[in-house]
Amino acid sequence: MLSRPFLATGRVLALALLASLTSSLPAQVTSSQAKGNPNAPASKWDIFVGYSLLDPRGTFYPIQPDGSVLPVSFKLEKTGIVESAAYYFNRNVGVVVEGGEHDLFTNTGFASTGSSNSGILTLQSGIIYRWPGIHLTPFVHGLAGGADVDGPDHEPYTWGPVVTGGGGLDWYFGCHTMGIRIFEADYLFMHANSGVSHGTLAADDFTWADDENINAFRFSTGIVFRGASYYNPVSGCGPMPPPEMACVATPNVVFPGEPVTITATPTGLNPKQTVTYEWTGVGVQGNGSIATVPTASLPAGTYTVHAKVTEGPKHPQSADCDASFSVKAWEPPVLTCAASSLTLNPDQTGTITLTAHSPQNLPLTYSCTTTAGAVTMNGNIATLNAVGAPEGPLTVHCKVDDDKGGSAKCDSTLTIVVPKPPLPHVQPLCSIDFGTDAQHPTRVDNEAKACLDQVALALQQNPDSTLVIVGEAAGSEVAGPTVVGAQRAVNTKQYLTTEKGIDPARITVVIGGENSKEVEDYLVPTGATFTSDVPNTTPIDENIVKPQERKPLPMRAHPAAKPATLKAKPADKAKTPTPAKKPEQKTTRPDDKKKTAPAPAVKPYPGP
Repeated sequence: MLSRPFLATGRVLALALLASLTSSLPAQVTSSQAKGNPNAPASKWDIFVGYSLLDPRGTFYPIQPDGSVLPVSFKLEKTGIVESAAYYFNRNVGVVVEGGEHDLFTNTGFASTGSSNSGILTLQSGIIYRWPGIHLTPFVHGLAGGADVDGPDHEPYTWGPVVTGGGGLDWYFGCHTMGIRIFEADYLFMHANSGVSHGTLAADDFTWADDENINAFRFSTGIVFRGASYYNPVSGCGPMPPPEMACVATPNVVFPGEPVTITATPTGLNPKQTVTYEWTGVGVQGNGSIATVPTASLPAGTYTVHAKVTEGPKHPQSADCDASFSVKAWEPPVLTCAASSLTLNPDQTGTITLTAHSPQNLPLTYSCTTTAGAVTMNGNIATLNAVGAPEGPLTVHCKVDDDKGGSAKCDSTLTIVVPKPPLPHVQPLCSIDFGTDAQHPTRVDNEAKACLDQVALALQQNPDSTLVIVGEAAGSEVAGPTVVGAQRAVNTKQYLTTEKGIDPARITVVIGGENSKEVEDYLVPTGATFTSDVPNTTPIDENIVKPQERKPLPMRAHPAAKPATLKAKPADKAKTPTPAKKPEQKTTRPDDKKKTAPAPAVKPYPGP
């Protein structure tokens, strides 16, 4: 019997081989297509029948009829046959079922005790892996199953487990279905437990028995029949399928001017044949299995390129394919305009910013024109000079162009505004003081001459202006402020019209609301509004208030004219402040004892 270390090592090796082949099956199903010769035929299934030689190893010690223990070994089993059938998932990996018979029912001794020395039957299944070649196809396999073992010393047939690992080499006659398995070499590990020897020779019922671990080596050869269905057959191995071809356009969407490449990929061609390609289509330029299409002159649309591959001249075959691509028109740019200001004075300039975008990032050029004025460009900024433009709206037309003929437009409308001249205002002239002569409170005396001369001169120098005379009166005056103030204004107007020759139509008289004994004179230019600048006045009805007859009075000193002031509206005092009045000058009569200087000579005002 073999030593325990040797037996254990054999069992481990067999189990390891079987486990490795089993675990590699999923990966091999997907990745093994490229293993072996890719041009070699590979059958879907094959059947093997052949002669087999089995060499069981080991020394065993069954109990003999006399109770002794006798060392016995298996003999070489030369009479054997092996049959197997394999089915392949792809070019490399498959499953296999196998049966082996060796020295069955030979050397039979006792009818009840089996053969005198060995007979082994194995039934197994497992995995097979091959490397297909044109002629030679090596393979390995791993199997497991059952073994029916007899011997080595009259032990009865007993079933036990068996595992097998090994490989071989097949040789085929070219592309024919029949081949020869040159060799198949396997290692087998079997276990058979036929129990303990029992019975007696005298009773003719003695049975030799043993518990056996068997290490065996098997060598086989025979005939292989290959299935008629092949993976990737080559020329001469049955009828060749027609070639196929696929075409791909890259890219399949372009803009005019961008090239398109068409790639043709044939399959199933015979490498021994001459291959030619034909290309047809608008502008296509073919070079073998690759063609290009220039698109600069192609209008937008969809185009198809046709390719044909032919192998020959022997057994000519051909395949066709089409590839389509689209030419997309260049997309025009998008433009917006934004003016810095919507209104301009004729002496101002404004800017218009052009914002454009090209979907294909093409270079852009900007331009603008205007209906009035002048426009200059600096990149995407247009500057409008409004000099010479008439008052009212004008339009700036802007445009952007790309280098492919695309364009976009936008308009900006601006308004030219001519500034209005400032409105004229009432100009205050000098005022006349009526508080110096209590006896004649409304009489225009010689003291007013200097002021009224200034008023007359102002009217002469401004022929388009008019004059408003505001009569004022104090509340303490006996006749009443309204009557007194109106009479003072009318008398003043009378002097200017009779003495200075001023047109009465240019003079308006009103009553003011000041608590004073004065007459105020205001020059009103064309366009000015008196009531806006001097509020709180009341027009005088000159049909009711008539000028009084003016009689000469004794001559007295002529006071200086008071400076002119402009009464401001209560709400406008901050805009038009009224200057403070100068202290009223007292008139010094000629007979005043306290005068310190001689009174100026005053020309008597002739009475009416």
